[in-house]
Amino acid sequence: MHRCVLDEGQTGRCRARMNRGGEIICGNYGHITALALDPIEKKPLRRFFPGTKVLSVGSYGCNLNCPFCQNHDISMRGEDRRRNVFLTPEELAERAAELGEKGNIGIAFTYNEPMISYEYIRDTALLVRKAKMKSVVVTNGSVTEETLRRVLPYIDAMNIDLKGFTEEYYHMLGGDLETVKHFIQCAAQECHVELTTLIVPGKNDSAGEMRELARWAAGIDRKLPLHVTRFFPAFRMEDGCPTDIQTVYRLAGEAAKYLDHVYTGNC
Repeated sequence: MHRCVLDEGQTGRCRARMNRGGEIICGNYGHITALALDPIEKKPLRRFFPGTKVLSVGSYGCNLNCPFCQNHDISMRGEDRRRNVFLTPEELAERAAELGEKGNIGIAFTYNEPMISYEYIRDTALLVRKAKMKSVVVTNGSVTEETLRRVLPYIDAMNIDLKGFTEEYYHMLGGDLETVKHFIQCAAQECHVELTTLIVPGKNDSAGEMRELARWAAGIDRKLPLHVTRFFPAFRMEDGCPTDIQTVYRLAGEAAKYLDHVYTGNC
C-alpha cells in the first residue's frame, strides 16, 4: 500500500520487505514467530466450517501502526525478531496435513500482517490446495489489488479488519479507508469473507459510523458476517479503558439493521 521507494539495504515501513541487490524481496519469507492449532471461530470465522480447527501461523511485521495492537511484539518488530523458526512452504503444508486427524482443515495466515509476505502465502496455499485442505488469511486489507490478485486464486476464506469508517481514523493508523474497501469488494467476489471491527472508546464508537459501515457492507452482500469486538488496553494504549460491553452490544444492534449475521466478540 505504501509503495516504499527503497535504496539498497533499506527496509520498508512494514519491516519485512527490503531492497537486496536492487530487488525488493520478502525478508520474512518462511520466518515463523507463532504457530498454533486454533478453533476456526478464533480467527474469527463463524460461518466457514464451524466446529473445526485450523493451523494458525504468523511471522513479523505489519504495514499499519495501530496504537492498540494486540500482537505488537511481533507485528511491530522487524528482522531483529530472532525468536523464530524457518519453515519452507512444503514443511508448513506437511505439518497442516499431519494435524488433519486432530480436526485441522488447513492453514490460517494470521497474528502479524500476512499480506506483506504474499509470496509465502501464495507458495504455501498452492500446496495446501493440492492437499485438499483450506487456506485462510486474516488481514487488515491494506494492500493493493495487484497484490491481492496474486494470492486470491488459492485462498478459501478471509477475515478482514475494517477498523473504522472514516479516513481520519485510518490516517491515524497509517492506512487508507478506500484501499481497504476496495480490497474487501474484490475479495468478497472470490472467496468467503467475514469482517471484524474493533470498537475503541472515543475513536470509532459512534452509532452513526457503525450504521454507515454496515450499510456499505450490506451493499456488497447482506449476508456478509460482521464481528463487532471489544477493545482491551494494549501497546501504546495500555492506559485506556476497555470498551463498555453495552456499547459493543448497542453497536452490534445498529449493524444488525443492515446485515444478517452480526456477532459480538471479547465480551
